[in-house]
Amino acid sequence: MKAGVVVFPGSNCDRDMAVALRAAGATVAMVWHKETALPPGLDLIALPGGFSFGDYLRCGAIAARAPVMRAAADFVRRGGFALGVCNGFQVLAEAGLLPGALMRNSGLKFTCKDVALTVETTDSAFTAAYAPRAAISLPVAHHDGCYVADAATLSAIEAEGRVAFRYRGANPNGSAGAIAGVLSANRRVLGMMPHPERAADATLGPADGAALFAGLVSALETA
Repeated sequence: MKAGVVVFPGSNCDRDMAVALRAAGATVAMVWHKETALPPGLDLIALPGGFSFGDYLRCGAIAARAPVMRAAADFVRRGGFALGVCNGFQVLAEAGLLPGALMRNSGLKFTCKDVALTVETTDSAFTAAYAPRAAISLPVAHHDGCYVADAATLSAIEAEGRVAFRYRGANPNGSAGAIAGVLSANRRVLGMMPHPERAADATLGPADGAALFAGLVSALETA
């Protein structure tokens, strides 16, 4: 499985993402934001966390209009897989590749801590390696992680089983329905605020994020 990790000015989790993907068995290419084409043969494009372009205007708004995102959007529309984590989720939403938007946390403060999550569906390449309704813990680190959408969109997401992860117990940012991660209609794009790449190595601590990368690589290698 070959993955491309996009690097924006202000990215700070691009290397973490690459390390987690390689540990799961993927071949990884780093892709600069000014590129107008993706490397050939990609199975996955990954948008990492950080503060792309300093989070000016809105988080992810400038990055969503970077040259590489035109190629990424074409890749996604042709059925390619995409993973956006934290700022990457914001970029996917700003680019119109996922529904809804990420707004300022309800507490109006930057939140950085481990949070409890429930894996809401295993019907995706991203979550297939988890047990149904698995209780996991992943770190969050964001100021604008409150997921919002209009009532019809939220109803459709819930009805179609497109909530990938949900905050369990305390909701750290006020997201509608305690939603922590959302899948696209074809289930090939995942945006999530928690950081699986920061919890993917058991030598460093809890590794509940490792299953996401292992399952994703396994699914795409056999697709």
